[in-house]
Amino acid sequence: MNKVYYLSTCDTCKRIIKQLQLPGNFVFQDIKPEPVTVKQLEEMKVLSGSYESLFSRRAKLYKERNLASENLTEEDYKQLILEHYTFLKRPVIIVNGGIFTGNSKKTVEAAAKAVAAL
Repeated sequence: MNKVYYLSTCDTCKRIIKQLQLPGNFVFQDIKPEPVTVKQLEEMKVLSGSYESLFSRRAKLYKERNLASENLTEEDYKQLILEHYTFLKRPVIIVNGGIFTGNSKKTVEAAAKAVAAL
């Protein structure tokens, strides 16, 4: 299944989704009103290789809680993402079993190539 986890209030997410011109077979999940489930997060981890790769260090809570000074484990990353939506690096785009996480230019370009190959 092709899916996008995003935040509807995030201008960057909206810009990337518009830029990618995703076809109608994509499922969209706004992670604020509909939080990511344990099963969904575990599926993302299988595709990405780690919870850490799904974790956003840009989150305001990351700085507020001074998490940079802690030695976080994979289980910590998982629990933090499940605890609050801002800890998930956004957007997360799943295309034909591939996962593209975050908004870096390189990631968005790779996602665009995967979408174009559909």
